[in-house]
Amino acid sequence: MSRRLLIVLALASLVPSHLFAQHDGGGNLAASTVPKEGAQFAFLIGHWDVTVTPKNTSLAARIHGAPSFRGTWKAWKAFDGFGVEDELRVTDRSGNPSTLLHAMRSYDATNGRWTQAMLDVYRGRFTSGEGRWTNGEMTMTSTVTETDGKPALTRARFYDITPTAFKYQSDRSSDGGRTWDSAVLRMHAKRVAATAPR
Repeated sequence: MSRRLLIVLALASLVPSHLFAQHDGGGNLAASTVPKEGAQFAFLIGHWDVTVTPKNTSLAARIHGAPSFRGTWKAWKAFDGFGVEDELRVTDRSGNPSTLLHAMRSYDATNGRWTQAMLDVYRGRFTSGEGRWTNGEMTMTSTVTETDGKPALTRARFYDITPTAFKYQSDRSSDGGRTWDSAVLRMHAKRVAATAPR
């Protein structure tokens, strides 16, 4: 047997046999057609300007109002239509980079939910989450690590979604979801363009 044939046979043994099957034969092949729910995050695709308002309970904030920050949110179709990839950049009031988040979001048809993996680039932290589309809103829940090392839950809600704008609110729970500190972060996004440059 030639050396080339041996290499081909060795490589073929590493590939699951169902990938070569022409018919399902009753097995559970992964779906390759995007379900209609795969378009639920399509509202995010494009280029957005965002105003970011963190919760601030200081005396100065009560007198003068909470400070707001500026940013951009860009999103693209991804994963053969099963999801989106997006990037949020926020600057502080002096224009210096403050936050850079990169997320991958995909619809899990088997479990009827969205899954996401997000990288907080400047802090070097990954988080994962899941969520659902209900009554015209998308809600994602994630487990994060607080600055003191303790776990917390975040609940992010996209709402008031139109072709030209949407709102975002993040809530946080330190007791496993029994109680929530609401609106720890709010954003208002306005569309700049239907597509976003990379």
